[in-house]
Amino acid sequence: MNSSMITKLKEEHYRFFKTHKNQPIKVRIQYLKKLKIVLEEKELEIYDALYEDLKKPVFESFASEFLMVLKEIDSFTKNIKEWAAPKKVSGSLLNFPSQDFLLYEPYGTILMISPWNYPFQLAMVPLIGAIATGNTVVLKPSESAPNTSKVLIEILGLVFPQEWVSVVEGDAKIAQALLKVQWDYIFYTGSTQVGKIVAKAAAEFLTPTTLELGGKSPCIVDGTTPIEKTARRIVWGKFLNCGQTCIAPDYVLVKSEFKTSLITAIIEEIEKAFGKNAQKSDDYGRIIHEKHFKKLEADLKNQKIIYGGSIDKKELYFGPTVIDSPPMNSSLIQDEIFGPILPIYSYDDFREVDEIIEKYKNPLALYIFTKNITFGEKFLHRHSFGGGAVNDTVVHIINDGLPFGGIGNSGMGKYHGESTFNTFSHFKPVS
Repeated sequence: MNSSMITKLKEEHYRFFKTHKNQPIKVRIQYLKKLKIVLEEKELEIYDALYEDLKKPVFESFASEFLMVLKEIDSFTKNIKEWAAPKKVSGSLLNFPSQDFLLYEPYGTILMISPWNYPFQLAMVPLIGAIATGNTVVLKPSESAPNTSKVLIEILGLVFPQEWVSVVEGDAKIAQALLKVQWDYIFYTGSTQVGKIVAKAAAEFLTPTTLELGGKSPCIVDGTTPIEKTARRIVWGKFLNCGQTCIAPDYVLVKSEFKTSLITAIIEEIEKAFGKNAQKSDDYGRIIHEKHFKKLEADLKNQKIIYGGSIDKKELYFGPTVIDSPPMNSSLIQDEIFGPILPIYSYDDFREVDEIIEKYKNPLALYIFTKNITFGEKFLHRHSFGGGAVNDTVVHIINDGLPFGGIGNSGMGKYHGESTFNTFSHFKPVS
């Protein structure tokens, strides 16, 4: 697709938006219900595509991709009328006796660029909200998950007119070409490096953006919680999707006297989840492509491997791996890992924890395991991060009542549920 074709596509979307054909809420609800029916009909095809792209187990695909999409449809179907209603605002003595309101309106034509790690969910969840809010969407899915892209094209083509929802396939050059066109809003999910490129392109047109990025998400363990349960929840959050999760625990900081027992428990939980040879497990996925595999392989060089480290390049298998205290200047700790490698550090004083977190500030997620809830809450207030959990990992993403998004290096903007509606809406104050 060349630049003139992209411009033509954008103009088609803009004309459709201006006709207001997609504006009536009852029409949008009808389309959401139709989308849900088609999704349920295509459920097995979606699982097959995710397996082909990432070797995702069926239950993992259901829980972390398919179910979250259905929940978002249900949320908007149930609540969109209330969210879209004019909001009455209390007046003031200065403009008495006026009536004050907030009126919402959709932005218009939206460009979405989605990633490969959860290629179905991270494309569909924001798209559902954008459509339900009254916008049109041009979606550029990741070329690294081609089978899922084909399913997205098929499903969306069965439900929406081309000028309402379009899917544009292609590599980074296509993404760059899309960014040269002026959109009314850009929603990007991916790496911080590319996020900066998107932000620069958006700034050229003063286009509002949401950037869902990543970062070094810490997991702090003070030893007061049951070690086995703590280890189980860390292992689940870390090795879900073969570690290719933006909110996975990136590294663990454990109090020194509990380090050995935590490592032992983590190894035991890995083997309970995937067996002694995870390569043979039906519940363990694979790395997305050779380029990322090589990056992870390089991360292991000159590291002290406590457990795992087994790889099979032909199969893109990278086994669950635990590393002891990697050097702070190594690539493993300098960059987001985004794979099944778990570094474990010990600490004696909490000032050490603060120093490390501040060094890699603004993570997308932060986790702390402690029985001291008062202390845990104080610690959560002390650091800036996108979202997090106490005595668990990853679970905060499940509740659509909690907005999901980053801050600083981990992104800007938020979505899920009503937050998605607010993201894709402009609110006009009227007196």
